[in-house]
Amino acid sequence: LNSDEQPRAGLHFVGKKDELIKAKRSFRTLEGRDILIIHHQTVFYAIDSYCYRKFSSFCMLGGALENGDIEEIADKLCIICPKHKYKISLANGEGIYKGTDPREKPPVSRWYSKGVKQRIHTVTETNGDVYVKLSEDTCWIESDFYQGEKDSLFSNRVVA
Repeated sequence: LNSDEQPRAGLHFVGKKDELIKAKRSFRTLEGRDILIIHHQTVFYAIDSYCYRKFSSFCMLGGALENGDIEEIADKLCIICPKHKYKISLANGEGIYKGTDPREKPPVSRWYSKGVKQRIHTVTETNGDVYVKLSEDTCWIESDFYQGEKDSLFSNRVVA
């Protein structure tokens, strides 16, 4: 695949449907952005490739989601970061965590949302060809940190 191909109407060819289904997970770099394309239960998803967890002194890079398990959590299909165990909805990039409200007596564990943390992208299939359109959302999303967006593309994409 030639990731340098000029996209048509923002669409990037990422592979043949049959090949991507067989691979289940495929890594592509589109316009300098690392994307993971996932085929799971007859649906294609595209998500930033690295977990949104930010740099710290003990963690130099977000976990590679390519190696994460996929599970249904709170009625949402999620990929689990193999490095941080963060749970991320494949449908919308929402971070999911289990917690308790200490004000409840007795406290009951529930799944909560952290909000959207991982950028997702649109996948379309036409005549056996699969395309990804990068997200056009200009809000900062935490997974942008690993895409070089913070200081370059993101600042150019913000609409005044």
